[in-house]
Amino acid sequence: MQVSPEVTPDSIPAVRKITVLGAGAWGTAVAMALAGRHDVLLWGRNAEAMAAMTASGENSYLPGFPLPPQLRISADFDAAVAHASGEHGLLIAACPVAGLRPMLHQLKDRAIGNLVWLCKGFEGGTGLLPHQIVQEVLGDKIPGGALSGPSFAQEVARGLPCALTIASHSAALRGAVVSALHGGTIRVYASDDLVGVEVGGAVKNVLAIATGVADGLGLGLNARAALITRGLAEITRLGTALGGQTETFMGLTGMGDLILTCTGDLSRNRRVGLGLAQGKALATIVAELGHVAEGVPCAKAVRELAHRMGVDMPITNAVAGVLFDGDLPHVMVQQLLSRDPRDETT
Repeated sequence: MQVSPEVTPDSIPAVRKITVLGAGAWGTAVAMALAGRHDVLLWGRNAEAMAAMTASGENSYLPGFPLPPQLRISADFDAAVAHASGEHGLLIAACPVAGLRPMLHQLKDRAIGNLVWLCKGFEGGTGLLPHQIVQEVLGDKIPGGALSGPSFAQEVARGLPCALTIASHSAALRGAVVSALHGGTIRVYASDDLVGVEVGGAVKNVLAIATGVADGLGLGLNARAALITRGLAEITRLGTALGGQTETFMGLTGMGDLILTCTGDLSRNRRVGLGLAQGKALATIVAELGHVAEGVPCAKAVRELAHRMGVDMPITNAVAGVLFDGDLPHVMVQQLLSRDPRDETT
């Protein structure tokens, strides 16, 4: 369920210092948005790139967006973690799902107060959601949660409005994150449905590839609307099978994130679909993006997970067929159109 920002736990640790671990586009945008209200440090592993950011006053992943002068930048991992240590610190892991486990191993046995992750997807090989990876590596010692929702990095960096959801089993962490991040142009809601929020954030990237293919083939707005709607049904089927709450998929991290990623021109995953429709090789598309498109590895992980669980996900399967099995985009469309009719509610 979602809880309004006005509802907070009785005891909320006040966040005084924030460290964002990961200086990609999204991590940088979040750090920029929070730097005016908090003592924020942005960490990146490449010392040369961090020095260039400091000198130029902007991140090459977000060209044209000046970094706030009060935002601190560092390539010193120990100092970055120490900056947000203790119960009044907030550590934000802004890495792809593939980098989450290695980062968590670096954090193990350190004095961390609160941990939030921004990544969306399933881990390759294990099929685990981010919170399950955190559980495996760190256990229950550190309050943690997923910060997700419909948000393009460029718009957040520009200071445009957005709404996010913090999902955690810890009421204190939810309250701390809402208190720290809610304000200005960012509206933050709280949810205790960690599974539902993470599944919505992961699978929507796969469906954005499907809508990109449809748009690239010129199939029209009717087809796009059908893919988004039936895609939401797929997300809900998988999410509830994993223990998520149905209403979560009607909210920001389900329907909201799905609509944005499937229709927005800034969507990397949609651009993957557009490239596939043009006949480009996947390696070429990814190289041209210059960023991680999480829907690509996620399509494989979701197909395998859905098969093991017996969950019907025809759009996801069709996307994975194009990405990994050599299926042609127009064949993917024909396969979806030729499926037997069924009740819309199933």
